[in-house]
Amino acid sequence: MLIRTFIFASVIYCFCCLVGCKQGTEEPGTKNNPCLHFECNSGAIVRGDTSVKKLAIVFTGDEFADGGEHILSVLKRQQVPGSFFLTGNFYRNPGFELLIRSLISEDHYLGAHSDRHLLYCDWENRDSLLLTREEFIHDLENNYKVMKQFGILKKKAHYFLPPYEWYNDTISIWTKSLGLQLINFTHGTLSHADYTIPDMPNYISSERIYQSIIDFEIESTIGLNGFILLSHIGTAPERNDKFYYHLEDLIKELKIRGYQFKRIDELLDR
Repeated sequence: MLIRTFIFASVIYCFCCLVGCKQGTEEPGTKNNPCLHFECNSGAIVRGDTSVKKLAIVFTGDEFADGGEHILSVLKRQQVPGSFFLTGNFYRNPGFELLIRSLISEDHYLGAHSDRHLLYCDWENRDSLLLTREEFIHDLENNYKVMKQFGILKKKAHYFLPPYEWYNDTISIWTKSLGLQLINFTHGTLSHADYTIPDMPNYISSERIYQSIIDFEIESTIGLNGFILLSHIGTAPERNDKFYYHLEDLIKELKIRGYQFKRIDELLDR
């Protein structure tokens, strides 16, 4: 009788352990996978929650910052948070230091955009990498190293936007191995083309850029919900038609249409 009781208890114990372990695990590849909740492309989040009228305005920067003060003042007047992804070149530039500190003091999101603004993949063959894993890690770590001098810690700036907004699956994997999450802009508008200058065959005017955003909002069944809308904090002096001078009108128009503006971490954190 004692032996039967012991055997029965052992079976029950093992069964409970098995059930408990099963309940505490997730299917392989699903843990902390943002692509279960958001739109992704090659491992990078490219759009947030499309069920709500919220979006993030994102700016990248490397060698130019001519729009910085204007953008900062517009965001302050409109009480809108911005997200700024800047290279190590940008953070190290002494001429940009006051701007960076102002962005921090106004509680905007500041993140990484690579240290030296490297091109990761061939333009014609996206699968063809132009650097090694070691070079990628060294460059990105240097970006975060200079950010730390401004008090921006990696754990508070874990979203990373790749240089040239160009990457592949391997870059996403390498990024995740560092505890970071790759993101990119949402396709559909021409906002990212504000860097073009008149001599370029792909030059796009600010008026056309602005209209592309409004047209997309009207024509898409989900509008700009969850959008990561990217432009630049500064552009080459050859471009006189600066898109950032249209920023305030755009914000006002989208507010009228019912949109809320969020920092990138507020848009994507779960």
